[in-house]
Amino acid sequence: MDYKIGLVGRIILLAISLFFLSYFILNGAGVFAISLFIILIMAQTIFLLSYAESSFKKVRLFLDNIKQDDYTSLFPVKFDGTETDDLHIEFNAILAKLKEDQAEKDANYQYFRSVFQHLSIGLITFEEDGKIQILNTAAKRMLNITQLHSISEIEGVNKELHQAIHSLRTGGSELIKIAHPDGIMQLSVYVIELLMRDVKIKLVSLQNIQSELEEKEMEAWQNLVKILTHEIMNSIAPISSLAATIKGDIEQKIDENASIPPDDLEDYLMGIGTIEKRSEGLINFVSDFRSLAHIPTPKFQVIKIKNLFMQLETLMQHQFESNQIQVKCNVAPQDLILFGDQNLIEQVLINLIHNGIHAMQDAITKVLSIDAFIDESGKIIIEVSDSGKGIEEEALSKIFIPFFTTKSKGSGIGLSLSKQIMRRHKGNIQVRSKLGEGTTFKLIFNA
Repeated sequence: MDYKIGLVGRIILLAISLFFLSYFILNGAGVFAISLFIILIMAQTIFLLSYAESSFKKVRLFLDNIKQDDYTSLFPVKFDGTETDDLHIEFNAILAKLKEDQAEKDANYQYFRSVFQHLSIGLITFEEDGKIQILNTAAKRMLNITQLHSISEIEGVNKELHQAIHSLRTGGSELIKIAHPDGIMQLSVYVIELLMRDVKIKLVSLQNIQSELEEKEMEAWQNLVKILTHEIMNSIAPISSLAATIKGDIEQKIDENASIPPDDLEDYLMGIGTIEKRSEGLINFVSDFRSLAHIPTPKFQVIKIKNLFMQLETLMQHQFESNQIQVKCNVAPQDLILFGDQNLIEQVLINLIHNGIHAMQDAITKVLSIDAFIDESGKIIIEVSDSGKGIEEEALSKIFIPFFTTKSKGSGIGLSLSKQIMRRHKGNIQVRSKLGEGTTFKLIFNA
C-alpha cells in the first residue's frame, strides 16, 4: 500500500474512533464501551506513530550504512510503484554509486601506494608528533632498516640526517653522508611540508647521488688538471726556453774563453728579468689556487640586506661614476634580513659587481641592478644583473670552474670562490645570460 494512503487511512480511522468515543461519553454509554474505545484509540495512535516513523527508520539505517562505509546492504524492492518502493530504489542506487566510488578510491590508493613503494627515491612521510605514515622500500634500503615507527629513530642511523629532517622547511635540501654496508652514501635530502585535513605532514625524499657526485668530481678534476696544465705550461715553457738559450750562450763563451760584451750582458739581464717576472706570475697563480682551497668558515650573524647594499654602493661609488654606470638597488621587504657571514657575502657581491662592470665596458646602456626578495618557496634571493654583452652558451657551463675566465686579464677564481662561499652558507649560485641583453647572477639562500 502506498505510504500516503496508509497514513491518511490510519488518521481517518483514528478520527472516527475519537468521534464515537465522544458520542458515547456525551450519551452516557456504559463504562465498558468507553474503555474499549479508549484502548482502541491508544492502539491506533501507537500504530500511527510506528507507521509514520517507519520511513525515518529506513533513512536512519541508510545514513548509518554510509557512516560505517557499509555499501553491501540493500533495501527490498517489490516494483509495485509505491513511494516506499521508489525510496528503496533511490537508496540502492546511491549505495551502489558510493560502493563504486569507494572501490575506485581503494584501487587508486593501492596503485599510488604500489608506485610509492617501488620508487627508486626513498620517501618518508610523518606527522607532527613524529609518527611514521609511509616508509617506502628505497628508504629502508638506504637507511639499512627493516621498519621505522617514529622519525626520532633515525637519530640512531645518522644524527646529521635526523637534524636535517627536523630543521629543513619546504623546499629545503641538504647533502648528508651516511655509512652503509655497501659503502659511503651521499644522500640528497629534500623536504616538503603539507597540510591535510588540518594535520601537518612532512614528506622527506632521500636520493643517493654518490655515483653522480663521483662522476662530476672526476669531470671537475679533469677540467682542473687541463686548466692547471695549460696555465703552468704557459709559464714554464718560455722560462725553460729562455733559460736554455742563456745557458747555451754562456757555455759557448766559457768554452771559447771569450769575454762577454756589455750588450750581451744586458741581454742576459733582460732574460733573467723575464724569467723572474714569469716565475712571480707562476707563484701568484699557485697563491690563487691555495686561496681557493682555504675558504674560512663563515661566522654567521644577522645581516640587514638594505644596509649591506648601501655599503656596497658607497664602496663601489667611484668605479660606478668612472664607468658611467647607473645603479638600481631594490629590497623587498625593506626590513629583509639574512643570516650569514657579512664579509664573505660582501666578497661574493663585489666580485659579481666587478664582473658586471667589466661586461658593460662597451655597452651603450650601462645599468647594474641589485635586487633582494623572497621567492615563492620562502628562500631569500639576491640577484645582480647587468646590461652587458652577455655570456656565450659554451662558456656558461664552465664559468664556475677554477681558473676558467672569459676576461683578457683575470685569474678565473672569483666565481669559483663565490660558489664555494655560497655552499658554505648552504646556498647556491646560478647564472642566466643572453648575448646582447646581459647577465644575471642569482644567489639563493635557504632561509
